[in-house]
Amino acid sequence: MKQYVILFMSFILTVGACAPKGPVTLTVMTHDSFAVSEEVVRSFEQANNIKVTFLASGDTGAALNKAILTKDAPLADLFFGVDNTFMSRALEAEIFEPYRPQALEIIPTNFQLDPTSNLIPVDYGDVCINYDKAYFSENNLSVPETFEDLLKPEYFGLLAVENPATSSPGLAFLLASIAHFGDPDYLKYWGQLRDNGLIVVSDWETAYYTNFSASSGRGPQPMVVSYGSSPPAEVIFSETPLDDAPTASIIGPDTCFRQIEFVGILKGTEQRDLAEKFIDFMLAEDFQADLPLQMFVFPVNPDVDLPDVFIQYAQIPDQPALLDPADIAANRERWINDWTDVVIR
Repeated sequence: MKQYVILFMSFILTVGACAPKGPVTLTVMTHDSFAVSEEVVRSFEQANNIKVTFLASGDTGAALNKAILTKDAPLADLFFGVDNTFMSRALEAEIFEPYRPQALEIIPTNFQLDPTSNLIPVDYGDVCINYDKAYFSENNLSVPETFEDLLKPEYFGLLAVENPATSSPGLAFLLASIAHFGDPDYLKYWGQLRDNGLIVVSDWETAYYTNFSASSGRGPQPMVVSYGSSPPAEVIFSETPLDDAPTASIIGPDTCFRQIEFVGILKGTEQRDLAEKFIDFMLAEDFQADLPLQMFVFPVNPDVDLPDVFIQYAQIPDQPALLDPADIAANRERWINDWTDVVIR
């Protein structure tokens, strides 16, 4: 009897070892704003017989904190969403493994900010001042073109911005002013903006949907810090068809801050080969072409055609503001605190 039991158990183990296994799972940690079409991801899954899981982990700062705190037991194989305002912090934490995809050969070098190839550029967008076309037309008021123009008395109380301590676009706009005026001269400028009736709110949703006159909230400010992709979004999400975008962006020199988002392979992944393939996939045309209408950002792959609505209504500045990621990392908290002392307190 004992021999039969041994043979039976041996048979069970053999069958179990030969049983087909389910697809491998590749986990990608992201910020909460990440979005991609299901059919695009499905094409990658089917081509590689895997399952891709996206782990939304808060805004960019919170998600990066989670990745750093769990680096000894990583929760994912890749991390998407580090931008140039958090880039140095991410690299200093040494949570990534380097990988240089072949597609970088066609990606413009101005997007390739990490010479170590730990962080690979995927998309970009510009934080700009958006304005209400109808307000300026109806009030026979010219649209300001520069930071300095915003100090003119005719624009008193017409600009709403987000607090850089609590808002990503608010921080980006603060950085644009630092790139333009320098440190500490930017503080004098913000004091002048405050004296010219500047409105500060905590977050983008409040600024855009409550304060902005062109939004559904019909607020009192015809200018708001938002994104260069907001005008096409107005057309796409309008309840009634529009012949033109009701908003546009101010894109004078340094008035827009360029945010570039990156992806990296997390140290400790057991799916290194698949992680590399997924980065290749993110830089390929299918994924890149999906970005504008999913996350309202621009692809870094220059071979990708933009949707017509972006071509018509999105504006890309010729001279966006940029700061060295290392300078941002070294000074971010001080810049925000000093801004708070001048503008809020």
